[in-house]
Amino acid sequence: MSSVIKIENLSKAYQLGEIGTGTISRDLERWWARARGKEDPLLKIGDTNDRRTKGNSDVVWSLKDINLDIQQGDAVGIIGRNGAGKSTLLKILSRVTAPTTGSIKIKGRVASLLEVGTGFHPELSGRENIFLNGAILGMRKAEIKKHFDAIVDFSGVERYIDTPVKRYSSGMYVRLAFAVAAHLESEILIVDEVLAVGDAEFQKKCLGKMNDVSKGEGRTVLFVSHNMSAIKRLCNEGVFLDNGLLDLAGNVETIIDRYLHTEKELKAIYHIPLPENEGDVIGYAHQLIIEDDQGNVLPEIPVGRLWKIKVLFKLNKDVKHFIIALGLTTHTDVNVRTCWSSAMDMSKGSYAAVFFEQDLILSSGSYNLIIGLSQHETTFQYLENVATLTISDVPDLTLDKSILRVRNAGLLLNPMTIHISTIE
Repeated sequence: MSSVIKIENLSKAYQLGEIGTGTISRDLERWWARARGKEDPLLKIGDTNDRRTKGNSDVVWSLKDINLDIQQGDAVGIIGRNGAGKSTLLKILSRVTAPTTGSIKIKGRVASLLEVGTGFHPELSGRENIFLNGAILGMRKAEIKKHFDAIVDFSGVERYIDTPVKRYSSGMYVRLAFAVAAHLESEILIVDEVLAVGDAEFQKKCLGKMNDVSKGEGRTVLFVSHNMSAIKRLCNEGVFLDNGLLDLAGNVETIIDRYLHTEKELKAIYHIPLPENEGDVIGYAHQLIIEDDQGNVLPEIPVGRLWKIKVLFKLNKDVKHFIIALGLTTHTDVNVRTCWSSAMDMSKGSYAAVFFEQDLILSSGSYNLIIGLSQHETTFQYLENVATLTISDVPDLTLDKSILRVRNAGLLLNPMTIHISTIE
């Protein structure tokens, strides 16, 4: 098979709060640097698109250094969390927006369905928009007529085909738009998660059509969805984007496993927003991690298995009689457990406090976590409901029942173990 889409060092930057990537002076600065063979100054600034942390730049890289080679006939599922850069990548491939750096080479015509109403003129009828879309793809009128009946039949909007599309519901819009994109003779079909607007029956119908387009007609399909079963059913290749970076590309099942594993870990790692005056406060906690007693990062702890809560914090100055505390409450704010470290004198620096439960066996459900940092009994940071500890209702069958009996016998007799260590 030959390559139909080749993406090399593709990046897309956005200027926060403004249109474009900056001012005229910044564009001239970039042009002058390139004319002299120097590095583009825009490449020296900007943050990755990680919304869990507070950035230091007004330039955000929605995509950064993406390299992909997509073959003819491949059905490629593009997955990632919201804000990962999936839609930005499709917009660049569809020529809706231009990349900041890098290049893309595409062989063949591209039909795109990025959002409800893409490529449709609201004042024109469904019939007129079918011919308009075909003309945009470079098709002759006779070619469009050949597919017209199939498009109308697939969309199910025959009764309204001569009605201006501005009067269509969002579902009708998507039905006709997908039918046009899938039936007109393009070599590459790009579909964003807009299909979620349609009902379950139509989604199934669309997936079947995309499967026919890819495997039956040898056309290339790029499909973005949060529905992993749909991705697995339709696609043979996958791309996993994470915060604008290409995490992994390859076999779709491998990509889905990677994505689900990453999502699982993220649900157990909580990034605590930094205080606005982070340099002026005495100290602050910035991350919380939930682990089982073996040190595995887990969003859900099986019933019976012990757990650890790791809190990463920073002190901006030396603190005397420092105490860090952890509280555990039910969803109705009933206190289950409160524990705190011994008062100690701490030096300025970064630390990790690990709270290890030795005895308390929690029933299945979700529990809210509270963090407190204090000195001389004066609290300088107090965070309610900062994270959720979930106990799975599926028991851990690897645990020895005699151990559980011992733990239950000593329930609440021993305090939680707390260990504080320095982070280099």
